[in-house]
Amino acid sequence: MKLPLLTVASFVVGASAFAPATFVGRSKAPQSALNAVGKKDSYSVTLLPGDGIGPEITAATKGVLATLCERCGFEIELKEALIGGAAIDAKNDPFPDESLEQCRGSDSVLLACIGGYKWDNNPRELRPETGLLKMRKEMGLFANLRPAKVLSQLIDASTLKREVVEGVDVMVVRELTGDVYFGTPKGIDVVDGERVGYNNMIYSESEIDRIARVAGDVASKRGGKLCSVDKANVLDVSQLWREVVTDIMEKDFPDVELSHMYVDNAAMQLIRWPKQFDTIVCGNIFGDILSDEASMLVGSLGMLPSASLGESGPGVFEPCHGSAPDIAGEDKANPLAMILSAAMMLKYDLDRAAEAQLLEDAVEEVLDQKLRTPDIKQEGDGCKLIGCAEMGKAVSDIVAKLDMPVTV
Repeated sequence: MKLPLLTVASFVVGASAFAPATFVGRSKAPQSALNAVGKKDSYSVTLLPGDGIGPEITAATKGVLATLCERCGFEIELKEALIGGAAIDAKNDPFPDESLEQCRGSDSVLLACIGGYKWDNNPRELRPETGLLKMRKEMGLFANLRPAKVLSQLIDASTLKREVVEGVDVMVVRELTGDVYFGTPKGIDVVDGERVGYNNMIYSESEIDRIARVAGDVASKRGGKLCSVDKANVLDVSQLWREVVTDIMEKDFPDVELSHMYVDNAAMQLIRWPKQFDTIVCGNIFGDILSDEASMLVGSLGMLPSASLGESGPGVFEPCHGSAPDIAGEDKANPLAMILSAAMMLKYDLDRAAEAQLLEDAVEEVLDQKLRTPDIKQEGDGCKLIGCAEMGKAVSDIVAKLDMPVTV
C-alpha cells in the first residue's frame, strides 16, 4: 500500500448520501459515467481557495484529506490556482488563462468561495463572479447538483417547523451554462430617448436533452421521482423545456415518476411541504433561485456542498455559501460544506465512493459530538462552540478512527 506523499510545492493528500448518476459521455472508462477518471492510486486536483473565508476552510479541508490519505493509502496532489478577487488583485483577471489550463489538466477541481465588498464596484469584467461564469462556460460545466438534506442533529437550526423539515432530502439539478445568464442578444441600449435593458432566455433542444438525462439518472438512483420546474404557461422556452423533458423521461427513464410544476408554485411548495420533492430539475435562473431556497431548509448554507459537472473532463466541487468577508480571518467559518464538497469530488470525479462516505459519516459524527461553529450554534442547545480550525481537526480525528463504510 502506498504512503501519502507530502511536498512543499504541492500539498499531496489522500483522498455518501448521494448516489452517483450515470450518463453517456462523461467518461469512456467502465466506472460510473459521472466519474471523470477511474479509480487509481494518485490524483491531481486543482485547489482554488478564492476569497474571504476561503483560505480558512481550505486549510481545514486539507487537513481532513491528509488524514484520509494516510488512512486509505492513496494520493491527491493539490495544486493551488487563482480565481475571483485574489486573481483580480494578482493578475487583473478574475480567472486567468493559466488557472483555466491548470483546471482542465486536473482530475478534479475543489473551489472554496469567491467575492467580497472590495470588488463590488468594479466593472463587470473585473468582478469575481465573472471569473466563476468563465470557468463554468470554458470547462463545459452544464450540470449543477445541489443537495439539501436536513440532518437530525441540526433540525432546530432551520427557521421552519420540525414537522415540515424533518426527513427532507432534496437534490436540485440545475442547468448551468444556458438560459438568460448566457443568452444573446443582451445589453442596455437607448430606445426612443430612454435606456432599455434586455436579456434573452434561450435554450436549444440539445441543451435541455442533456440536463434532462442527468436529472433522470440522478432521480433513478435516489427516490425515483423527478419534478421538472418551468413557466410553460407563459414562456415559449419553457414549453420547449417541458416537451423535451417529457420525451426523454418517457423514452429513456420510464421507471422515474415525472411531474411538472410552475416555478412560482415550486417556490411556495418548497416552503409549504418540501418532503414531497426528491429530485428537481430546472433551468439556470429558476435553479439559481430554487436551490438557494432549498438550501435554507437545512438551516445554514455552511452545511451544503455542490457539484458542477460536464460531459467530459474534471468537475468543480464547492460549498454553496459565499465568501463571508465580514468574518474572514476570525476563525468563525464553518468548513463542513467544503469537507462535504470534497466528499462529492471523491464520489463523482475520483471513483472513491467508500472514502466519500467516510467523510460524510465523519461530519455526522462531529455533529453527534455536539461541536458547532457559530452559524449552526443554537442558544441553549448544550453544544460546544468552536472555530473553523478546531472543527477541521475534529473531523480529521474522526476520519482516522471511524469504521470504514461498506459501499455497493
